[in-house]
Amino acid sequence: MSTVMSASEVHKQYAEVASAFRKLIPDPSLRMSFSHQLDGYIRQYALGVWQADNASAITPRHVEFYNAIYSPGRPAPSALYWEVASGVANFDLFQPPAFFEDLRRYDRRAGTALARRFADQLTLLLLLFAAVDGVVSESEAGFVNACSDVLLELCDKDGLRADRPAIRADQFSAPRPNDPAAPAAKPEPVPQKEADKASEEPAPTLEELLAELDGLCGLDKVKKDVKSLINLVKVRKLREEAGLPVPPMSLHLVFMGNPGTGKTTVARLLAKIYHAVGVLSQGQLVEVDRSGLVAGFVGQTALKAQEAVQKAIGGVLFIDEAYALVNAENVNDFGHEAIEVLLKNMEDHRKDLIVIVAGYTDRMEQFIHSNPGLESRFNKYFFFEDYDGPQLMNIFRSMCKKNGYTLSEEGETFMEKDLQELYEERDENFGNARDVRNLFEQAVARQADRVSQLEAPTKEQLMELRPEDLEEKQ
Repeated sequence: MSTVMSASEVHKQYAEVASAFRKLIPDPSLRMSFSHQLDGYIRQYALGVWQADNASAITPRHVEFYNAIYSPGRPAPSALYWEVASGVANFDLFQPPAFFEDLRRYDRRAGTALARRFADQLTLLLLLFAAVDGVVSESEAGFVNACSDVLLELCDKDGLRADRPAIRADQFSAPRPNDPAAPAAKPEPVPQKEADKASEEPAPTLEELLAELDGLCGLDKVKKDVKSLINLVKVRKLREEAGLPVPPMSLHLVFMGNPGTGKTTVARLLAKIYHAVGVLSQGQLVEVDRSGLVAGFVGQTALKAQEAVQKAIGGVLFIDEAYALVNAENVNDFGHEAIEVLLKNMEDHRKDLIVIVAGYTDRMEQFIHSNPGLESRFNKYFFFEDYDGPQLMNIFRSMCKKNGYTLSEEGETFMEKDLQELYEERDENFGNARDVRNLFEQAVARQADRVSQLEAPTKEQLMELRPEDLEEKQ
């Protein structure tokens, strides 16, 4: 297999990433400014990547890659060699795109994570152009990480929390051949104190884990399905010990439902439960999405997917939004390569690896049916229903209790009505518990603004959330 992509393949990858991110932007004007500005900025950043790669000169392939940077419906560049070479030589400093400030402003208002998602997508796109010669050098990876750090620092200053680790370019870098100065990669040792601490902590019992499962809000059908699955596993082990035949059974699972319905929480509990009943040797949960499995260029996706699997052996690999691995419009999409790696490892490590795929109900059904290997390995489905108004209210109360806040009587009435309306008016963007968390965090911020004006607030005043704290300002 060739390790260097063609310019047409680069264009397809670029256009798909740009289109996928564009669909994440709900605001029409923000989506338009992103569409108009993206190509120009990425061309500039590609020049910066190549400038950082002092080990190689500009070649005609660099020009082909540069001219592949355009979105569908946007004009394609037709730069000549001297223009690209001059642009590389004169590239100065990375500057965030103008639309990035708009993304952050929207995130602050809507509680979304568009800005941090863009930082990840930018990393993947720049890696695509760093691999123009088939390898990402350490200097190129350093430049890409520096660009990402600038964007993430702006997110941190705005108080935009991270919901997942950022993608780091050095995962994909490799020393250049015959470069004696390039240090050999060494695995980082686990600090002794952390290792001792992990060994000292007793694993929770099955009874404790089931009590934790029962303590989750709602999810009655899921809880019943989990307990039925546990009973099936326990009886299978007893039959094995008694020398009785045990029919083959796949323990891999499909979690279907909208965001914020507790899929990750249940997956983490299941990993520990499987360990408690002796199915898994460790019981850890490794959570990834497409960006954690798929790289932006040929040859690296298999390595990245294999790395994720290796971390999960002995536990559960949880793939959120798994349907994003399948691109029906492009059979050459690297997501298919990641799926093949997963299927092989599910067979090779079938006694000590469980994979849970999760996402929207309709899209997950399409994902499973996209590959016969997936259909044969995933035959157990758990459906996570949306939380209703009273359940959303219970989640809000638990957040208050956990964080040391109380609701006034008026605040309780206001919140019950507000969350019932949120449930009744829900659409495809309904975030369930995630929406509740956003409302809680916004209420805490408004309460802080109010209480800070009091001369000597009492403990009760520091804790109490009132209707004026809970109501979103227009």
